[in-house]
Amino acid sequence: MYDILTEKLLTITAVDGNAKSVTLPQVYASLMADRVEAFPALRPHQRHAWHAFLVQLGVIAIQSAGFTEPPTDANRWRDIIRAHTKDEFPDDEPWHLVVEDIAKPAFMQPPATSKERDKDYKNSIRTPDELDMLVTSKNHDLKAERATQASVDDWIFALITLQTMEGFGGAGNYGISRMNGGLGNRPAFTLAPFNNTPGAHVRRDILALLECLPDIICESPTSESGYALLWTLPWDGTKNESLSVDRLHPLFVEVCRRIRLCSTASDSLLAVRTTSKAARIQGKELKGRTGDPWTPFNRSREGLPLTLSSGGFTYKRITEYLTEWKIPHLLVATESERRSRKTMKLVAKATVRGQGKTEGHYEREIPFRPRAYEVFGRSGATELGDISRKRIEEIGKVQRILSHAIQAFTARGEADNASPEHRALARQWLNRLDEVVDATFFEDLQDEFEANPVERESIRNRWLLNGNDGVVDHARHLLQQATDSLPCPAIFRYKARVRAEGLFEGRIRSGNGLGFLFQDSERENQA
Repeated sequence: MYDILTEKLLTITAVDGNAKSVTLPQVYASLMADRVEAFPALRPHQRHAWHAFLVQLGVIAIQSAGFTEPPTDANRWRDIIRAHTKDEFPDDEPWHLVVEDIAKPAFMQPPATSKERDKDYKNSIRTPDELDMLVTSKNHDLKAERATQASVDDWIFALITLQTMEGFGGAGNYGISRMNGGLGNRPAFTLAPFNNTPGAHVRRDILALLECLPDIICESPTSESGYALLWTLPWDGTKNESLSVDRLHPLFVEVCRRIRLCSTASDSLLAVRTTSKAARIQGKELKGRTGDPWTPFNRSREGLPLTLSSGGFTYKRITEYLTEWKIPHLLVATESERRSRKTMKLVAKATVRGQGKTEGHYEREIPFRPRAYEVFGRSGATELGDISRKRIEEIGKVQRILSHAIQAFTARGEADNASPEHRALARQWLNRLDEVVDATFFEDLQDEFEANPVERESIRNRWLLNGNDGVVDHARHLLQQATDSLPCPAIFRYKARVRAEGLFEGRIRSGNGLGFLFQDSERENQA
């Protein structure tokens, strides 16, 4: 019956490059020993769902067993996971992918209250990619129902992703509680070891959660003694079955859809589904404020969780989340990490959802040295925020001057005649400058933050103007490229170029621009 505790249903690529099939407890043991290179069936947008599931289940099992750290043995992992459900389900139904009795749970599949509810499940799902949360019905970027030769772990990953990450999908198809609204998303922000192998990251987040769990319990509307594995609870989809958050464990593993997997005559899998009259969790008033340890929360808007929009994790957005938002617990360095003084990575992930569409999956990893990541979530973050905001303000000045100069060129040298069309032509070049700055923004930021306060201004000035590699230098190069490639009648081209370059240099060197960068050279010229 596809028992993930005892059957080898998951495939891993080991660090030696060999693929092998393992049980879920063996996955944990391999991860704790850092012997996993990858999960070959795992799709990019499923990575956080799988990671979060492993971490949440791991901490719940460790906490229930009374352990203080993760086991390293697969048999011990099997025992502590099974122990959480063994009393109520001695036959391990919650860990079987297929359970014929609809009144009993199956893995990530809630049971019904009676066998008569079997008739509710009328809609069949033939492939795991159809079950998955990505919207692919229009067959544009990703084709629908392509995984016709799917393996068992394709179904496992799709099921976990759907149940823990999905949003509102129309009448009767409600989303998870850990997001702000049905069109929101469940982003991930966490620190990870610099090598960021799956095992090192899972082990780090398990240990970090065990350390900060008392704080989460105090801050969260949930209950330490609440339900943890929601797929084990009966659910017929009625309104009065919706669970209030105060009845849930802080790290509850959610299910948002009524799904059952079935085994066909050819020994393959398919799924059947039905709708519900209400969301599984009463989360409308909470608007996602469930204490998810991976999600930043806005300090100024009723503590609402982050919903990433299209465009992804730009340096401006990351800076805002680090310095102006309440960062999640897993983005705060642990005691051992502060002592180790090793470089860590900020890992950010999110799949952006639109109305009836998927608007992109975004991931970003940013190395942070100890001096910087030690202040995340602490008083020192104010100083880091001040430095970063000053840099962003000066980038904005350079961009406005660059835009003005490009508009002057496209307006045949007459800056006052620039139109919305000219501003639109300039926008692409401002975006290119953003991309250049973004590539090293956080590395450069840390150079200034780690320096002696009396040296910080000169470090920032070199970042702005450095012969050929500063922000102003890059803007000059982009202006030259723009005047080489943008349309302008030949009869006006020379005049337009000269005026654009003159406007750029004049504004950059003025008091309202970045004139302080050129004071020494101007004194030398006067002498």
